[in-house]
Amino acid sequence: MVCQLPFALYKCEAFVVTMRISFCQALLTGAIVLNLLILYYVSRAQQQMMEKRHGQGKGLRKASLTVSGLMAAGGLVGGLAVANREISTRSPRVTVLLREFEDFENYVGDVARSFLRQRPDVPFLVVADTLPYPPLTLPENVRLLVLSPSPEESPQAHRPEFHVQTEFVLLAPDGVELEHGRQLERLVRELEGEGGGPVRLVAAPVLNRAAVQCLHLQVSLKEWTATYSFASLGSSGSVCTALHGDAVVLIRAEDLFNLSVPLARPLLSALFIQTAVRGWKVKLLEGPSFSASHRPLFSSAHNQWKSDSRLKEASSQLMRSFGLKRLIWPDGRDQWYGCSKETARCFGTVHDATPEYLYMERWTPPCCLRALRETTKYVIHILESSGVRYWLEGGSLLGAARHQDIIPWDYDVDLGIYLEDVPKCEYLKNLDSGSLVDANGYVWERAIEGDFYRIQYSEANHLHVDLWPFYPRNGVMTKDTWTEHKQDVEFPEHFLRPLVPMPFAGITAYGPNNHRAFLELKFGEGVIENPEYPNPAKKRLDRSRQ
Repeated sequence: MVCQLPFALYKCEAFVVTMRISFCQALLTGAIVLNLLILYYVSRAQQQMMEKRHGQGKGLRKASLTVSGLMAAGGLVGGLAVANREISTRSPRVTVLLREFEDFENYVGDVARSFLRQRPDVPFLVVADTLPYPPLTLPENVRLLVLSPSPEESPQAHRPEFHVQTEFVLLAPDGVELEHGRQLERLVRELEGEGGGPVRLVAAPVLNRAAVQCLHLQVSLKEWTATYSFASLGSSGSVCTALHGDAVVLIRAEDLFNLSVPLARPLLSALFIQTAVRGWKVKLLEGPSFSASHRPLFSSAHNQWKSDSRLKEASSQLMRSFGLKRLIWPDGRDQWYGCSKETARCFGTVHDATPEYLYMERWTPPCCLRALRETTKYVIHILESSGVRYWLEGGSLLGAARHQDIIPWDYDVDLGIYLEDVPKCEYLKNLDSGSLVDANGYVWERAIEGDFYRIQYSEANHLHVDLWPFYPRNGVMTKDTWTEHKQDVEFPEHFLRPLVPMPFAGITAYGPNNHRAFLELKFGEGVIENPEYPNPAKKRLDRSRQ
């Protein structure tokens, strides 16, 4: 027993030491695992924040250093919370973008300094089509982006979406001032409060609410037309589809750069045409207004004239690029950007009775319809005053029956006349060869395609009215020139005895006495109620989109 006792004690001590080592190892292992887990979640949080901020490198590096310092101090969970708060506070959410200014007189530098005094952390981007001259004097941390590409630079250098890394973009006009940073936060809160609804832009007036109008804008690309109307005002702001006047606009960067031409000029006109097509709305706040000590913007009448001229030129270019020929303003005033007597018509030679605009899913441009109406009214007046019997023919009669107007996709007007009455009209009787330009600029000529007459809108613009001379033979109206159109057929003269008045293109014209039977003879039964394009084999009318 004496010998066995020390041995037993030795075994017990060895067992205790072994247990102590295992417990320490377990603690050490647990600590390592815990630290690895913490590092994993820290790394994951940083990655998510980087994705959310689109690579805001400087802010994230600061946040990373803060997190590392806090980890070293041991406050891991609290450190992550503080780091998140710092990123939310210090990383800017808005880029201020100034697009509308004139290089010959502007206050771009003053605008930038005004914003940076209140919010030095906010990125400020000035965008111009070409390098401004005279050069702009800008604060050191303000970037100038020139949209015109240069052969020695990458394409990203001239694309604004690569220069905006924030969630929101504030579109600021020249001469505006930021009095306090809360104005930006107010706009952001208003836009975030709309969630994912139709309101995708928020605006604040410059100087006062009366400086900007809230409008409704309806864009019909098929009809090449944009129509503005007044919007009703609300007590806490107005929701509409366009603005007219002096305003600051906030939009999500993602929405802005998903537009076809995000920074086209004039900026607000281009912006709201594109957003209206998408069904987006803008909320105009009653206040607070942005201040602007530089109003009016230009110090001389000459500079104002230069700015107005450039605005007119930019508007014309914008309308052409968007395929808009007509703007209708709330007061009913028309602004035209299409063809006129001094220009060529909006489409070229028609092939297979299918004008090119039908392939673009559009109808006849409104300026062309206007020219056709003017020419029709003029020609009918000449025929009536000369005693020439006429009637609406073919598609023009069909338009009168359906719309009391030209068919929305038609490209000319057809009138039938009695061949024996041609000598009564001074403009027609001497057209055996050549052409005649009358005192009003209309061109009268014998058509080269056959034995009929054509009156063109002008020497430059060849929109026209065709006169088809028929003569009776055994009670049937016939003629010497026929086309491949199925409606170009003989018909009984009793349809013309008597001729009856019909509203057409804003005037009263004459047509067959039973226009339905006349049209069904030429086009087929039910033609009035079942519209179709002239050549369905080439292009069919999608009636679901009418």
